[in-house]
Amino acid sequence: MSSVVTLDDLHTDIALRKGAVHPVGGVSLTVGKGESLGIVGESGCGKTMTALSIMRLLPPGGRVTRGSIRLGDTDLATLDEAGMRKIRGNRIGMIFQDPMTSLNPCMTIGDQVSETVLLHREVTRAQARERAAEVLDLVGLPRAEERLDSYPHLLSGGMRQRVVIAMALACEPELLIADEPTTALDATIQKQILELIDELRGRLGMAVILVTHDLGVIAGYTDRVAVMYAGKIVETSSTRDLFANPRHPYTEALFRALPENVDSDRRLYAIPGLPPDLSNPPQGCRFAARCAYATEECRAQEPVLTGDGHPFACFHPLGSKEQATPNPHTPPAVAADASALLEVRNLVRTFPVTSNGVLQRKIGAVSAVADVSFTVHTGETFGLVGESGCGKSTIGRLLVAADTPTSGSITFDGVEISGKSNRELRKYRRDFQLMFQDPYASLDPRMRVRSILREPLAIQHRGSAVEQEKAIAKLLDEVGLSSAALDKYPHEFSGGQRQRIGLARALALRPKLIVADEPVSALDVSVQAQILNLMRELQREHQLTYVFISHDLSVVRYVSTTIGVMYLGKLVEIGPAEQVYTSPAHPYTRGLIDTIPLADPEREQRKDNAGVRGELPSAMNPPSGCRFRTRCPLATERCAAEEPLMRQFSDQGHQAACHYPLQQSR
Repeated sequence: MSSVVTLDDLHTDIALRKGAVHPVGGVSLTVGKGESLGIVGESGCGKTMTALSIMRLLPPGGRVTRGSIRLGDTDLATLDEAGMRKIRGNRIGMIFQDPMTSLNPCMTIGDQVSETVLLHREVTRAQARERAAEVLDLVGLPRAEERLDSYPHLLSGGMRQRVVIAMALACEPELLIADEPTTALDATIQKQILELIDELRGRLGMAVILVTHDLGVIAGYTDRVAVMYAGKIVETSSTRDLFANPRHPYTEALFRALPENVDSDRRLYAIPGLPPDLSNPPQGCRFAARCAYATEECRAQEPVLTGDGHPFACFHPLGSKEQATPNPHTPPAVAADASALLEVRNLVRTFPVTSNGVLQRKIGAVSAVADVSFTVHTGETFGLVGESGCGKSTIGRLLVAADTPTSGSITFDGVEISGKSNRELRKYRRDFQLMFQDPYASLDPRMRVRSILREPLAIQHRGSAVEQEKAIAKLLDEVGLSSAALDKYPHEFSGGQRQRIGLARALALRPKLIVADEPVSALDVSVQAQILNLMRELQREHQLTYVFISHDLSVVRYVSTTIGVMYLGKLVEIGPAEQVYTSPAHPYTRGLIDTIPLADPEREQRKDNAGVRGELPSAMNPPSGCRFRTRCPLATERCAAEEPLMRQFSDQGHQAACHYPLQQSR
């Protein structure tokens, strides 16, 4: 296999006011034509910096200080900026993590894709526009030619990511770098995007570097893997060999932190400690301080990446990985006589759609939540899952009275809150809090942590200034942060630390209910394990009740007592977490489970064409009858004419709304 790109002893530094950070410290790797290489590791391990070094798109102060980056016969490390402009978008394409920040909101989709073609090819504007339509169609954008004059905000997240892929492919590059291309997408869209990249790799013969922290994605869509830690590759091999026989303790630790292999009554494994400070890397093995197998030799001397076929950098490598058979999960214990803390009955939320112009006449309505009912008991975790746009977050906002239902009722601790005014709700708001998906966006960047945590105490007149200081110091201790955090701003923390601050903010008033909206979706597997363990510990300590909103069914299965599955505003299945996950009754639930990327290459290969297919219909004009029928392999004319009602599938409250369920009803 001919080499497309070769990195040899690559070192990258980022200059600071005092000193420098060394995010890439001697990386060597090769990617061949038509090959897919996965780079995996925790946040801050150097994955993205390695990719940006290849593109020479480093942050201010960043530069390649040593080594070579050979693209064919060209050493990119020695090119000036004018030379690199001829490479970027032409011979190398890159898909960035967040498509909304990658796209210019002021330019149409057609102009943005055409721009790359005009820059690197001698074509007219009409020819560039024709190529834009062609490549948008290639990446599966619905009605591609019609979308040329659309702006990014008019497209869904999955569509925007397809546009970014189209921009990267417009000039048929030799190498495609995909940096966390599906992190912010739900499982069904993620599967479509990854399958698209894989299909195009085979069709166009590109080399692909896939940067991700998701081991399931690595298992299903790469040929080889490089595991990075603290700026270095610690292990590399074929994907199958790495998953069957990891040799480095860090690789083993990443596998152990996965929630899919842990019983729900046990703590998730979290790698102890934090990655080292790369402005002053430690002597010896960089993983030694967090490694259970480390010796004095590891702390004194740095291991070298050695070995044929499956090299690793470790003095004490592991033997063969034991293929553990997952044990049946035991749901978190909920008292048999637990009272209903939250009762939702026939909840409806529609949003009017108005025309542009002065009169803004109503021209339609979005059916975000359509006749949803469920009960959450004290001390339980109610998991709410489904694709983006299914109504999960809208329900979350309704539960904490951040929005008002169109109809239906929400009863909290025996009091109906859905019809109360803001003045009446004030005394109840302390008992239910919202934990947001993006803690950086939800924390005021101009406020220090002390002010952020004290604010709800001051608003609710909880204690004197001295008592408030004691309360926030205790909060920080509970979420595992030191008192030094009080005088820092949100931008000075890592993603996991910011999520701990968000949890502390939600706990400040000692609520009975916390609605957690995608609290771990953007975190790598080790930090995710830390946050989930922390939430479980605080739940036991403070008798908390959670509504846990997520698109990740494996995470929801681990944390939840009960799971509710949403589709296009409807609750289509509900029941004990283990029953819903292992014996789903609704085809949609089965499709979501099949879509989950598993950290097992053998099982991932057997899942070809499994999962939910097609696009989510518009909530402005939902399908008649069963809303899932347009994507359901079992649908008949009855599904179009008649809306299915909930029916019972077990004595433990397992219910689903389907005319042709996968299980036999009671």
